[in-house]
Amino acid sequence: MVIRATGQNRTTLLVTGGSGFLGATLVEMARSQGWNVVATYHAQRPHVQGVDWEWLDLRDRPATRALIERIAPDVVVHTAYRQEGPDMAAVTADGAEAVAQGAYAAQSRLIHLSSDVVFDGERSDRYTEADTPHPVTPYGAAKAEAERLVVNAHPAALIVRTSLIYGGPERPGRHERFVLDVIDGRAEAIFFTDELRCPVEVGDLATALLELAGSNRSGILHVAGPDVVSRYEFACLVARAFGRDPVDVRGGPSPVEPRRPRNCALDSRLAQSILTTRIRGVREVLMYMGSSEDADEKVCDVQVIRDPNLTP
Repeated sequence: MVIRATGQNRTTLLVTGGSGFLGATLVEMARSQGWNVVATYHAQRPHVQGVDWEWLDLRDRPATRALIERIAPDVVVHTAYRQEGPDMAAVTADGAEAVAQGAYAAQSRLIHLSSDVVFDGERSDRYTEADTPHPVTPYGAAKAEAERLVVNAHPAALIVRTSLIYGGPERPGRHERFVLDVIDGRAEAIFFTDELRCPVEVGDLATALLELAGSNRSGILHVAGPDVVSRYEFACLVARAFGRDPVDVRGGPSPVEPRRPRNCALDSRLAQSILTTRIRGVREVLMYMGSSEDADEKVCDVQVIRDPNLTP
């Protein structure tokens, strides 16, 4: 179900991180569906009409709670985070708790965005919603702590774990831009052949989140793409979709130190069973965008091998 409000009874949606990649897409789609959209930003106010923009510093916990209580939205979708730096835990974990406290006080539905990196990546098959987080990176630890704090502050919240978010040639995200920077010589990197993720197209994820906003689902839900690909294969798919030669993509194993989660594949079958939104696989999206008559399973100089333990 998707809430489509009109007239005097428009439903208010608050998007934290509305200037970010996912947040901006959510704002755009929510406006088109008739939501009364309020969105927060921190660094620079976006020039998007029809949105009530609010400046927010998640490190200021009392101000965060007060903002949400003042707006009293019907739904809060919390997308804001910080992936590194000295304030990472204060923004990503403590800030998420403040958002949850504010949403609870305002009696708002809360959807909290989390990540596949809450897991250690050492298993051979996909992680389900029942698996216990065991992060091995500082960012993963902050996201895992955020989940714990959010559940304690707002027991009815829905925690949505997702994976790499990309947009394709029409609205490329930072993952695609980095691949292009490497191919075009503006950066250097080796793309890991043993780090597995389930990339999700930003529009598909935003559509799914808005559908979930109109439901009463709580707990944890994995919403990621159905395809399991390595960082290397993802880079190859990006290269071809953007008209580059995948042969220019270098692949190799991930380093022993610092430790990284290798297999972060998420089992999203539960989401697939309850959503009407179809989450497309990255091969479908990027191979179509970079389509050619001979497009097949072959990317770069390796043949894609499907692991039967990683099928959805």
